Amino acid sequence: MASAQIAIPQWSAKEFKKQVLDLKPKIAVFDCDGTLWSGDSGYGFMVWSIEQGLVSRSTSDWIDSRHRAYRAGKVSELQICGEMVQIYAGLREQELQAAAAQYVEEFVRGRVFEEMADLVAALQRQGAQLWAVSSTNKWVVTEGVRPFGIPAERVLAAEVASAAGIIGGKIVDVPTDEGKAGALARAGLTRPDVVFGNSVHDLAMLNVAVHAFPVNPSPALLEAAARKGWGYFRPAAAEGIEAAVDGE
Repeated sequence: MASAQIAIPQWSAKEFKKQVLDLKPKIAVFDCDGTLWSGDSGYGFMVWSIEQGLVSRSTSDWIDSRHRAYRAGKVSELQICGEMVQIYAGLREQELQAAAAQYVEEFVRGRVFEEMADLVAALQRQGAQLWAVSSTNKWVVTEGVRPFGIPAERVLAAEVASAAGIIGGKIVDVPTDEGKAGALARAGLTRPDVVFGNSVHDLAMLNVAVHAFPVNPSPALLEAAARKGWGYFRPAAAEGIEAAVDGE
């Protein structure tokens, strides 16, 4: 006999906002791709930067083969997210920052979920400290969350070391899966008041939150939310679109 399907409440925009604001959280943590805006800005930036000639032909061929292996399940999420940052080794960090700013302006700004922008602004007015945690590269995430009032020092994202303004190949951090909770812990946030995420790769940091809020959840995260008795919110722009796959 098949097991009964677990009902999971889907909040309206009004219910979602009220639930969050009534908590008056002091610390609010957000995933980015699929949570604050639609799409995968990490992969998008990688493809765009290759098209812009920022990466050598040999390096672009290599990362393309690695990403194909990732999609085939032969390379882990942690590996590919790190490698997608390492391909810029040897470039000037200022050049990547400018490229990220251009990419975000052209391809990310228009995909921000209005309800999330409204919620973040309301949290700011309440005095909440806002953080962003993402496995996308830090250049793109920093630019993406700037209008949300999240400063670079509160962005935890995929990052490599730089020296004298030149990007290196040594990985500093790749926050994904348990690594997202780990990055928060290293920042002194072992129990943030509210956490928002869309993917199963956000589950670890959702688990450490006092209150977890799945936003635009992927199928795997929706299943986990049902087991845990969480509700979820799906922005209007994401309604009618197949839920995101578990990347980022």
